Amino acid sequence: MLTIGQLAAYAGVTARAVRHYHQIGLLPEPERDASGYRRYGAKAVVTLIKIHILADAGVPLSQIGQMLEADEATFAEAVQRIDSRLRDEIERLQTSRRQIAQLAAGDSLALPPEVVFYLDRLREIGVSERMVEAERDGWILIVARWPDLVHEFMPGKLAQLDDPRVVRLYKVLSEIIESDAGDDDPRLREAADIMAGMAEQAYASGEIDLGEMANDELSFDLLDALALESDPRAQRMLDLMRERGWAGWTRLKRLADPPDS
Repeated sequence: MLTIGQLAAYAGVTARAVRHYHQIGLLPEPERDASGYRRYGAKAVVTLIKIHILADAGVPLSQIGQMLEADEATFAEAVQRIDSRLRDEIERLQTSRRQIAQLAAGDSLALPPEVVFYLDRLREIGVSERMVEAERDGWILIVARWPDLVHEFMPGKLAQLDDPRVVRLYKVLSEIIESDAGDDDPRLREAADIMAGMAEQAYASGEIDLGEMANDELSFDLLDALALESDPRAQRMLDLMRERGWAGWTRLKRLADPPDS
């Protein structure tokens, strides 16, 4: 006859676990001997080993008692149900692992490879890391809203990086975002001049037409809000663009009668 400690050690569990199994009715509690100690026989050892194996396999304790008493066919059905549940759990965990891996990868979190490549190109032309982070956050919003259109956007965005004006714009914006200068920073006017000139050219060629996307008020409002939340000087940029005949930030609209600058 075994003590509770010997029983637990033989089955590879703790004495605390044995007491818990007693409490929930999973393992019958034996009579105590004359000294007041529980003494366990061979059947208790076998039962505890089965409980331990089932519990380690992921079977909820609430189901183990029924499985121990089930016939072969019923036991097999229960095992199949548990196996199916475990497969689902494994798939969920694998998905979680992929997401965790993306966290370590930085830019690739929530972004497709072509956007990650674009962000790397920004770094290559000298765009500051804070500016790249701002771009990345904007692309996260874009990808979430228009995932099937991103591959259509990227060739044009990459081609723009061959334009010296775009390179200069990113350089100026990088300098602004990295500085502590206020709304009177002359670089804000330079950036607005570049953006307005590019907008005029795009407007004349019809490139500024966003089609049905332009009607998505919420998405563009979020993109504009992101710019304002990222740097309060973005509001000054909006004002400067209005002076140059353009309203908006990510969805530029040409004003019919531009205000005097």
